[in-house]
Amino acid sequence: MNNDTGWIDASDEADVPDDDVIGVQVAGHDIALYKVDGSVFATDNTCTHGQARLCDGFLEGHEIECPLHQGRFDIRDGSATCAPVTEAIRCHPVRIEGGRVLLRLQG
Repeated sequence: MNNDTGWIDASDEADVPDDDVIGVQVAGHDIALYKVDGSVFATDNTCTHGQARLCDGFLEGHEIECPLHQGRFDIRDGSATCAPVTEAIRCHPVRIEGGRVLLRLQG
């Protein structure tokens, strides 16, 4: 569902497991959704280094580890935090309404 303010319905919040990551398709974009300490975060789902899907990686705190070469990204701002990744991933604003995860896709 796409509303008039640019927010796009991505998922039911209950489908995003605590301290884990899932992959979803949103308006033709491959997105990773994470829940840490009760907050939901969203990034592009493709590693900028090795083209692996981040939803297949390991989430520890606010860092997602790529399953291909073990590089890491901070899911709060997309920054690369561990080699071999050097390029940040794109993050997307999230809000929760009525138990639904809404995204505003960036870029």
